[in-house]
Amino acid sequence: MTIETDYGIVEYRAEDLLIFSDGLFGFPKLTRYLLMRINDQEDDDSVLLLLSVEDPQIVFALINPFFLCPDYSPSLTPEELSCIGSQDSGELSYYTICVVQSDYQENTVNLKCPLVINPHTRQGIQIILENSPYGYRHKLRSFPSISGK
Repeated sequence: MTIETDYGIVEYRAEDLLIFSDGLFGFPKLTRYLLMRINDQEDDDSVLLLLSVEDPQIVFALINPFFLCPDYSPSLTPEELSCIGSQDSGELSYYTICVVQSDYQENTVNLKCPLVINPHTRQGIQIILENSPYGYRHKLRSFPSISGK
């Protein structure tokens, strides 16, 4: 299959799709996405793009939260784990959505509502981490791994 995007023609197979059965916050009807690498390094998941195949104008910049905050510790409920076909949160991949601003120093990430993906089932969910210290808008420049401090 192919899809025309702002990044050119993207070829993909059905098994490449990530399925978010409930959609993402603000986009409940968009459930099928492709995870796209920004660079050619296969093992680098620090920054990725999440492209909707149902509406290719919808693209999210994702950042691996552990790159920003090594002690990041999201906790999923049994229901959330079941939703993506997992019993062990250690086998899952976590990403935060980056809100890109015209002034790059104002870019933020949402650590409170990560995307959680089961790489084995290709199922994903966006969760809200209740009773956690994480917020909705952490400025990227506030993280030592970004700012160099």
